[in-house]
Amino acid sequence: MKETEIKRLWRGFWQIADPKIWIASTVPMAVGGALAYGITGKFSVYWFIVSLVGIYLIEIGKNAVNEVVDYKSGVDRYVSPEKRTPFSGGKKSIIDGKLTVFEAGVVALLTMGAACLIGFYIILFKEFSVFWIGITGVLISVFYSIPPFKLAYRGLGEVTVGITFGPLILCGIYLVMTGSIDLRAIVVSIPIGLLIANVLWINQYPDYEADLQGGKMNWVVRLGKKKALKIYKLLFILAYAFFPLISIILRNWSWLLGFSTVPLALQAVKTAQIYYNDIPRLIKANARTVQVYMLTGVIMVIAALMSR
Repeated sequence: MKETEIKRLWRGFWQIADPKIWIASTVPMAVGGALAYGITGKFSVYWFIVSLVGIYLIEIGKNAVNEVVDYKSGVDRYVSPEKRTPFSGGKKSIIDGKLTVFEAGVVALLTMGAACLIGFYIILFKEFSVFWIGITGVLISVFYSIPPFKLAYRGLGEVTVGITFGPLILCGIYLVMTGSIDLRAIVVSIPIGLLIANVLWINQYPDYEADLQGGKMNWVVRLGKKKALKIYKLLFILAYAFFPLISIILRNWSWLLGFSTVPLALQAVKTAQIYYNDIPRLIKANARTVQVYMLTGVIMVIAALMSR
């Protein structure tokens, strides 16, 4: 294989991998690990890192599967260049000529396979019960895109992302760390799931026309851009509403620090209400929504540790 081909494949792989979006899974992993330590005093750096690598591999595999399906459905091909943003869906590695459809498929198989091997390692040597969470995560990642399931195409993508990056990942790492799932972990995971679902929600705006043309009937497409803003605001409200409840359940008022990101959320909503049809200016809302997710995650880690 020529050096130029190797470089193309390497660049294509990292375009699909897209490490900057690993923050989506890093937040629930970090909060879950911190919560496990805060409540039980149990935490293993080794098993946390092993689990994190496994989750990242599933993310890459999911991206690769989605890349193939979106290219074949035409969704990626219908996105006009001026509407491509750092926050819009898809990695566009096939569109950009970095990978072929076959090569993207190989990336999906290899990374998902490696993730499953790591999962079996955790099951055999650390915690067997995590099998059910692990297999659910892998299946959801695949069913998110591929037919006949195509969850992202049937209006189930937002719910799937919220459940996966909220309760599933957080409770999974909590289980690995402690050997059990605590009701408190489930409650803490819900605002994370709501906030990451909102990241997906606002990031669907740049791809609205392409998704509509390609039959990707997410809820922004189903409701229309203007009506979908109501759900965008509601998801923020519901996420913040959980912090008083968490504070009461964990008897730790530091969870109320989660409200400190409200100004960023208000900026995001205000921008989206004005520029929902102006994609270049809407980017500020996309960025603020991601920032809310990240900073709230950091605050939740601190609050979880303070439970100790």
